[in-house]
This record gives sequence, C-alpha cells and structure tokens, in this order.
Amino acid sequence: MSTKTPPAFSSRFEPRYVEDPYPLYARLREEAPVQFSEEMHLWVVSRHEDVKTVVMNPGDFLSANAFKNPVPPAPEVLAALAAGYPQVPALVDDDPPNHTRMRVIVTKALAPHRVSAMESRVRAIATELVDAFANEGRADLVERLAFPLPARVIGAILGLPDSDLERLKSWTEDLSTLSAGNAPVARQVECARGLVAVQKYLAGHIAERRREPKDDLISALIEARHEDTPPLNDVELISLLSMLHFAGHETTANLLGNVLVMLLKEPERLRALREDPALIPLAIEEGLRRDSPVQGMMRTTRRAVTLGGVEVPEGARLLVLFASANRDAAAFQAPDRADFHRPDVSRHLGFGQGIHYCIGAPLARMEVRAALELLLRRLPGLRLAPGDAIQYVPNFLHRGPRRLLVEWDPA
Repeated sequence: MSTKTPPAFSSRFEPRYVEDPYPLYARLREEAPVQFSEEMHLWVVSRHEDVKTVVMNPGDFLSANAFKNPVPPAPEVLAALAAGYPQVPALVDDDPPNHTRMRVIVTKALAPHRVSAMESRVRAIATELVDAFANEGRADLVERLAFPLPARVIGAILGLPDSDLERLKSWTEDLSTLSAGNAPVARQVECARGLVAVQKYLAGHIAERRREPKDDLISALIEARHEDTPPLNDVELISLLSMLHFAGHETTANLLGNVLVMLLKEPERLRALREDPALIPLAIEEGLRRDSPVQGMMRTTRRAVTLGGVEVPEGARLLVLFASANRDAAAFQAPDRADFHRPDVSRHLGFGQGIHYCIGAPLARMEVRAALELLLRRLPGLRLAPGDAIQYVPNFLHRGPRRLLVEWDPA
C-alpha cells in the first residue's frame, strides 16, 4: 500500500481532471478506493468489485436522492426551484417498491416494438443531419450530429416538436450545469429557472395528451398501469419525462462523442471499423467501458456497512464511480487500451447494472451505431482537425466533448 497522502476527490474539479479524470481514478483505486471527501460531503467508491457490490445491493445502498447535490444549493437557487413543481423520485433516483412500479410502467410504454420501429426514423434523421454538412469538409460533430441526433430522436419518441429543439437543448444544459454545482450562484439561479420552465412546458404537453392522446411515449405513460397501483400523476410524469429526456439526449450525445474521440485519436481503430463495419457494436461497448458518459451515480447507505474493508456509517452518501470501475485492472486486461475483441467487455458498468440498468440502452446503442455507420460511409479520411484541443463538459458526473472539430477528404 502506498504511503502517499490519498488524493482528495475535490481535485476532480481542476481543469486537468475535467479533461482527463482517469489518472486521478487510478490513484483512488490504488491508494484510497473507499474514501470520504470532506469538501464534497460524501464517500467515493472507485474499484470495480466495490462499485458492483453497491449497485447489486439496492437494499443496503439506496438510490433515493441520487441526483441531490451533496453540497446544498444556495438559498437563491432553492427559491427559484420552489416556483416549479416538486421534484419527486423518477426511476433512477427511486427504490422499490415504487421503483418497481415505475420501471414496469416505463417498460410497458417504451415497449421493444416502439424502439425497433424507430430505427428507420433514427437513420433518416442521421442522414438528414450529415447531408447538411457532408460537402463542407470540416465540421463540429458535437454541434452538427452528436447533440441534434439524440435530441430529435427522444423528442420524436416523447411526441415533442422539432421546433422546440433549441430551447430543450438549453434546458438540458441548465440541468447539467446545475447538477455540477460549481457554477456561480447567479448562473445556477438562471439554470433553476430553466428547469422550472421545462417543468411547465412538460405539464402543458401532459394536459394536451390527457385531453387528446397520441401515438407517443407521453400518452403511453399516461395510460400504462402496474397491477392495482395508481397511474402516474402529473408531478410524477413531469419528473419522469424530465429524466427520460435528459438521459435520452445528453447521455446518448456524450456516448457518441466519447466513442468518436476514442476512434479519432487512434486512426487505426477507425480504419478497422471502415474495413469491417461488423465491429461497430463491439466498438460501442468498448467506448462505454473506456470512457463512460455517466461517470458515476449517488447512493445512500440504509445501514452501517463495511465496503472495501472500510466502515461506512448509516445514512452516508456515496459516489460510485462507474468510469473508474471500468478501468480497474482487477476486472479488465490492459484496461486503458481500446480493444474491440476484449473478452471481458461484458463486465463493464457503462449502463449501470442491477435494477437500475439503463432502460434506454437499446435505443442509445442503435443511435450510435447508425451514426457511426453513416460517418464511415460518407466522410472519407475522417480525422481530427489539427491543433484543435478537445474540451469536455465541465461536470463530474456526465462526460462528453463540448466540441469535436473534424476534417475529411472531398468525396
């Protein structure tokens, strides 16, 4: 065991760790795999074995308040949020039995046929987006594809019009900024007002569907039932729809961006996919493992537990680092290297595991696969623009490039 002072997790907010958190995660796993962060008021869990122990034991490690910032927001932020609807648990931040009820309802509403029926629509949207810049020879793939593709897809599934795309994107950025908790208070207040605005926007769509149902997910969620439990009320629907929209937009955009960065930084990997597109699903799984779009998730201990040989008290907040677990040499061979034929890739936690495994995983995989197939076919010689540094979203839970400037050869 190293005799060095264990790394303080608050250093995660330093710019160098926003751009590349993995050296810090490696130190955490080696020197302090279960540690308490004084500044963040929570326990940080970084090894694969311990992270999996947490996510596979929802009885002792609760998901309630998973999105609650461990550092309380300023009073001005709370006042702005109070103007909206109450924020109630919505699947990811809920525990049984209500989690079971909501998961069944969402699974029924987001039935496999609804997802599979979207593939032609996904490919049509991706083609339209790439058509708009394919002749330019240079583009920001985040701005032109990675964000608008999942935004339009989840909008179509929910039944939200494309004309609202820009303000929905703005609200998504507000949520991401607010969850990071490190923006100036004035900016956090703006973001809180944005969240209230999207709540009222969704409430309007819910009211419309109650009057006149459509063939969309909002209507399906209103109609879905689980045994003899009550249907979702408006407050539950608003929280659930906010979560589904954010996950279906921000997380998928970051997944696509991270996979593209992995491929563009190692052109031989991109060349391998161009020569054999059947490798694309394997590349997506390796991207999920190697650079997880959701870096971690919060949990709370129901009782005092021993985790990784460390005593953690009852009621403790934990940050379980999926991204660190996915680079753990105890679980993966040569974990920092991209390997599309990796035999241990199925152990990755990129979509979580257990009862909170990402319900939108099939849709996200479909979108990223369609985008990669199209880019490889349409943009010959695709490469990073020289001299352009990749900058990441300044959020310790959500990781993805803010900009990805690329060039390609004329067709």
